[in-house]
Amino acid sequence: MELEFITVGKIVNTHGIRGEVKLLPQGTEAETVARCRTLYIDGRPHVPAACRVHKGCLLIKLPGVDDMDAALALKNKAVAIRRSDAELPEGEFFDAELVGLTARDAATGRVLGTVEEVLSYPAHKVYAVRGGEDEYLIPAVPAFVKGIDLSGGTMEIHVWEGMGSHEN
Repeated sequence: MELEFITVGKIVNTHGIRGEVKLLPQGTEAETVARCRTLYIDGRPHVPAACRVHKGCLLIKLPGVDDMDAALALKNKAVAIRRSDAELPEGEFFDAELVGLTARDAATGRVLGTVEEVLSYPAHKVYAVRGGEDEYLIPAVPAFVKGIDLSGGTMEIHVWEGMGSHEN
């Protein structure tokens, strides 16, 4: 789905006593978020004074957030970016863009269901497709995903025998 804003994480804690916050990325890598100049919290733009990747998270210094109390006020807030501000490699997408796509069998065109969730595992992501005759957990690798068309709202899947949860 073509979205104007993408939620890229959540502020999970403070860092230190000078007002830095710790952002846990969701649906993307910390480095991708770090390259964005403007972050949106509660719909308001914020241009970080400093931003660095630390152990898979981002440590961010926001203007006007100068002590631990001000940073604590931001805890549990969602952080978004404008999709147009983000540059992803060809063929890569934010998880939020994939949720809601119609999954189709690449060979037959049969609708399998809707991508309802993107699950993250150490080896790769998995797309949970539900709402059709069956439920599918599709590994996010080229052997299973033939193509993604955001503007068309579809994801083409190479369906293998026994892939659905009810198939024998």
